Amino acid sequence: MITSFLLRSLDRKILIAIGLLLVLAIIVPVLSLAVPEGSALHVPTYLVALFGKYLTYAMLALALDLVWGFCGILSLGHGAFFALGGYAMGMYLMRQIGPRGVYGDPILPDFMVFLNWKTLPWFWHGFDMFWFAALMVFVAPGLLAFVFGWFAFRSRVNGVYLSIITQAMTYALLLAFFRNDMGFGGNNGLTDFKDILGFNIQADGTRAALFAITAVTLALSLMLASAIVRSKYGKVLVGIRDAESRTRFLGYRVEHMKLFTFVVSAMMAGVAGALYVPQIGIINPGEFAPANSIEVVIWTAVGGRATLIGPIIGAILVNGGKTIFTGLFPNAWLFALGGLFVLVTLFLPKGIVGTVAQLWGRRKEYRDAAEAEIAHKTAEVKP
Repeated sequence: MITSFLLRSLDRKILIAIGLLLVLAIIVPVLSLAVPEGSALHVPTYLVALFGKYLTYAMLALALDLVWGFCGILSLGHGAFFALGGYAMGMYLMRQIGPRGVYGDPILPDFMVFLNWKTLPWFWHGFDMFWFAALMVFVAPGLLAFVFGWFAFRSRVNGVYLSIITQAMTYALLLAFFRNDMGFGGNNGLTDFKDILGFNIQADGTRAALFAITAVTLALSLMLASAIVRSKYGKVLVGIRDAESRTRFLGYRVEHMKLFTFVVSAMMAGVAGALYVPQIGIINPGEFAPANSIEVVIWTAVGGRATLIGPIIGAILVNGGKTIFTGLFPNAWLFALGGLFVLVTLFLPKGIVGTVAQLWGRRKEYRDAAEAEIAHKTAEVKP
């Protein structure tokens, strides 16, 4: 039943995007592991990790598009859900270090030994098991989104006010995680990871496997998002976005539908964060910075809000450009990013994918009209 629900939602564009992601999941690891280093087709390990980071950002942008593009909830705090998922995975990776840390303590992470902690905090228990950490990747951001959304949506907080309190939420978490007594590594965060599921996290094969898992997970996330927005439930979400009062008047429990979508989106962002951490090798409170959440909005707007594929393209293009231009123009990149957002807002309000789809639709209308006119004139000429 779930399989048929997912498959019914796939149109041609979504199928092409999923196919490309699955091809990347195979080709990039093969080019990294099987092609000799001297070959022009060889993909270095650092690029595999970099491409994997881009895909996690694409998943985060997709999660935001689900609530902003189709439900009208402009969240400026999705970076918090991303970071919570990352911390859940980082805690597991820290527990795998064991006695190989700088201080050689088999249980306590190095930063706890440095801060003279005597026992492991209660909330770190269980993170020595992968299944528990994977569960917390969903539970931590999902629970925060549920509690936050329960109060916000029942109070009918909308528009800019909701955006402001989502940003306040992530800023509060930033300040909390910076504290050493929180037990999450303070300003330095969690780093110096060794293994994941028994495999060396720095090994080329592990890096390639993490990239492949990220690409497949993004494909599954795209399939799930498409299934949601193309279902009857998704049509109601669009109604909430465009005319919330009218949708409420028709008898729908708007706050419940918003809450469900918000929680699903938060969990998706948490999974993205969990895949980000082992590929980058660190997670710190900087991931909670409000500016990070604002960047996600820019990726989504550039690619095309309410298109699903657009945010993926936007995240990859903007971050790829960021990697290139920060090396060439390190002092001007932030101005370029702001200028890009302004230009897209003024001249491409539907984003890249939305604008292309609009132009393609107009071309099809003109072509159909021309064919109809030709057929009409042909019919008039016939005796």
